Amino acid sequence: MAGDRGGVRVATRTLDDEAVRDFESRLRGRLVRPSDADYDRVRAVWNGMIDKRPALVARCAGTADVIEAVRFARSEGVPVAVRGGGHNVAGGAVCDDGLVIDLSPMKGVRVDPDARTVWAQGGVTIGELDRETQAFGLAVPMGVVTETGVAGLTLGGGLGWLRRAYGASCDNLLSADVVTADGRLVTADATHEPDLLWALKGGGGDFGVVTAFDFRAHPVGPEVYFALVVHPGARAREALQDFREWAATAPDEISAFAILWHAPEIDEIPPEYHGTPIVVFVAMHCGPLARGEVELRPLREIGLPIADLSQPTPYLEAQRFFDEDYPPHVMRYYWKSRYLTGLSDEVIDVLVELNEASPSPHSTLDVWQLGGAFARPGATETAFGDRSAPFLLGIESNWENPADDEACLAWGRRAYTALEPFSTGGGYLNFPGMYEERDRMVRDAFGPNLTRLAELKRRYDPDGLFRHTHGIRPV
Repeated sequence: MAGDRGGVRVATRTLDDEAVRDFESRLRGRLVRPSDADYDRVRAVWNGMIDKRPALVARCAGTADVIEAVRFARSEGVPVAVRGGGHNVAGGAVCDDGLVIDLSPMKGVRVDPDARTVWAQGGVTIGELDRETQAFGLAVPMGVVTETGVAGLTLGGGLGWLRRAYGASCDNLLSADVVTADGRLVTADATHEPDLLWALKGGGGDFGVVTAFDFRAHPVGPEVYFALVVHPGARAREALQDFREWAATAPDEISAFAILWHAPEIDEIPPEYHGTPIVVFVAMHCGPLARGEVELRPLREIGLPIADLSQPTPYLEAQRFFDEDYPPHVMRYYWKSRYLTGLSDEVIDVLVELNEASPSPHSTLDVWQLGGAFARPGATETAFGDRSAPFLLGIESNWENPADDEACLAWGRRAYTALEPFSTGGGYLNFPGMYEERDRMVRDAFGPNLTRLAELKRRYDPDGLFRHTHGIRPV
């Protein structure tokens, strides 16, 4: 917004227009202002609830632009947010009255099929990464919605269909190029800045701007066996009890969900169940198809399902399975989580009752099966923290109408509170709600790792330039 001298208004003052023009002249990409015709499109993020108005958006064309943006923000005292895919549910990719360092134009991907490694820039989405890796029969463990950016997902841990076979996204991070708060570009790997690499493995985006990632890739596809089985709400308790027993011995090549939801109006589900509570088992086996069909059969044989759509599926299609349920900019999202110590009958009762009381048919309670490769790293091996819980509960309050904000937010918070007695105390920080009780949530998630993270924050960002995600404070 213009001041008396034509400058740009930031959080505490009006920037001199000459300083802004000088910054703009040093960018290869584009600097977007509130007066630009596409400002609203550029500032929009995936969650339709988020309506923040940055003073400037630097659409970075490369690492040099990121360095210039960081130096400008630091010298001018401008608040900073960093955008990769813009999918952070709490809206951490944008800020009011500050500078958004937008990496979304940085789309480079390079696959080394012999070394089974992948280099990807900070604006790459899961779908874009998958397309390149699958050309060589490879995949990097990533999330389950392909419009998600690989950057924010990885820095927050990263859970997806390959989690039990090959671990979290951050477990497959080999190195990263990082622009630190003083405007330096450093490479963090096992021999250079290893402490920074440790922090980037699930510790969040508080330590710098990651402009590129090197990942380990794994042979997957081109087809996988994908299970999709629907049970009626009337038999939800029995189905979840059986899922609990099945999950305890399932092979690591299988990663599964049990999702409490309301039936969509689709032909594959009998019409008498439309709009009613259901439980959906969704699972992927990433090994050979024949073995996948055999090893997923016990899950499909649980109870008396009302639909079974299981079949061999292209890996790229499996990755896109959830996409249409999470349209960008339209829906309103509030997501929180709890790591569960188990899936006891008491927990199941709470989940069933919450699902029946949901004010929105789009909301879900997602029971993520954990264990396998995800659980093998020790609690201090990566910044991500303790992985001993057998299940993660994703609390997804999803709705369309702003008039329903109060009811849907209250439902999500009620679920979060109701499950606390059954949790480890920690949660998955890629599902942070709106960062209510931020300090407690971060402390519970990182546990003893928070002390080391705070020390590294002091080393790499002592003045707290990067604070729009977890808000880790330097020691």
